[in-house]
Amino acid sequence: MIETREAISEKAVLIGVITQLQNEDKALEYLDELEFLTITAGGVPVKRFLQKLDRPNPKTFLGTGKLDEVKEYIDAHNVGTAIFDDELSPAQLRNIERILDCKILDRTNLILDIFAGRAQTSSAKTQVELAQYQYLLPRLTRMWTHLDKQKGGIGMRGPGETEIETDRRIIRDKITLLKKKLETIDRQMSVQRKNRGKMVRVALVGYTNVGKSTLMNLISKSEVFAENKLFATLDTTVRKVVVKNIPFLLTDTVGFIRKLPTQLVESFKSTLDEVREADLILHVVDISHPNFEDHISSVNDILVEINSANKPTIMVFNKIDAYICETIDEDDLVTEKTKAHYTLEDWKNKWVNDLSEEVCFISAEEKTNIEEFKEKVYDEVMKIHTKIFPYNNFLY
Repeated sequence: MIETREAISEKAVLIGVITQLQNEDKALEYLDELEFLTITAGGVPVKRFLQKLDRPNPKTFLGTGKLDEVKEYIDAHNVGTAIFDDELSPAQLRNIERILDCKILDRTNLILDIFAGRAQTSSAKTQVELAQYQYLLPRLTRMWTHLDKQKGGIGMRGPGETEIETDRRIIRDKITLLKKKLETIDRQMSVQRKNRGKMVRVALVGYTNVGKSTLMNLISKSEVFAENKLFATLDTTVRKVVVKNIPFLLTDTVGFIRKLPTQLVESFKSTLDEVREADLILHVVDISHPNFEDHISSVNDILVEINSANKPTIMVFNKIDAYICETIDEDDLVTEKTKAHYTLEDWKNKWVNDLSEEVCFISAEEKTNIEEFKEKVYDEVMKIHTKIFPYNNFLY
């Protein structure tokens, strides 16, 4: 069970930009996600600010006029935190904090803070701590100079609360020690994976909050923690599952997210090794989310990054019970049919035609089409089992 933290009720403003690489629709969508991240961390988003720029200001991220507008709102409404949707450079952090005179967080710091609150095992805690120190190292001057203004709360858990005496040398030494500790953990986890016997390995992957843990609980009859919050699951969970007459190992992994901090991708190497060493990937998608196709792309990008993009995959479109499409009147000859008007049947036809992978549409919450899903998993596992263990096909 995840430990409950004392409610912070920390008011925050959210700040994003529209650029040549990020149009207004995309910027608003990212701010929606930033709001969910803020709530998950225990904050209360009270206002959004969005500015159109050719590129972010290298000194202050926003333009001077927009920063003055943010400052005016913060002072008038007693807001203690400003959260930016992109990673800020050390110089930007210092300059913005001097102007706004409040706690400044960026998306990376916010995600690291959520991970710090969610980590339970020694492995996850070590991975998060390493990522936090790697983030802090180039920002030490800002962190310690302004420590007197930081009263705890979002972004201040973990190494951010260490003594002021911490300096670059101590941080580097700490990073070295954590890396050695992770190497030991990696070796232990590698031995554990080798000792799991001759069974096919199946990994659940997907964007955060798509229902992986709910699906894991359903088909493995276990009690993996599941919650409608981002990154509810950090620690890798492995369960033995039997479908019909064949057993396999099912792994639930940490959810992915766009703009995932590079420090986390690196420090969570041992967790992602579960995906690298999987024989079959179940890519779970929340089809009820309006931007689920972007989520698929984000997950696929990370799979490419960890050299796991070419593994056998079943696309599992979850939450069909929550899917809603816009309807067009049969007599309407003007409105052009777009993806917003696609029925589930339309999506099925599209993905079956577009993908070489197997496709399945389910609701883990309502247990809809679960038998069809199990059948597809069984077929794929049997193919892999026959290929990997040709002399062990009739043991089950």
